[in-house]
Amino acid sequence: MRMLTTVATGALLVFGVPALAQAPAKQPPAQSQAQSQPTIRSVQVVDVKDLSPDVRKQVDELVSRTSQEDLQSLRTSIDASPTISSALKAKGVSSAQVVAINIDDKGMLTMFTKTA
Repeated sequence: MRMLTTVATGALLVFGVPALAQAPAKQPPAQSQAQSQPTIRSVQVVDVKDLSPDVRKQVDELVSRTSQEDLQSLRTSIDASPTISSALKAKGVSSAQVVAINIDDKGMLTMFTKTA
């Protein structure tokens, strides 16, 4: 599913999360990098338990491959954005519950959360 394959990429583009920090870094000029970042037009929050079993399994597999450092960096970036963090608060969750994100080509940021 395209959505899940772009979760990590979306995190890199929107939040600048160093998810691929182990890979040799060839940084493009800052100007071209800024041009490639999608504009977030809307934000939605989805609890993983509300996903279909197949999609939930894919999210869980992605989460299992994500380091704690990358996850913490993502959460820090979320907290730094008032618009994004307020969307979480409106759903009664916090960035500590975000386990993955996705950004589609229309600017929809989806944050996947896990609650206890």
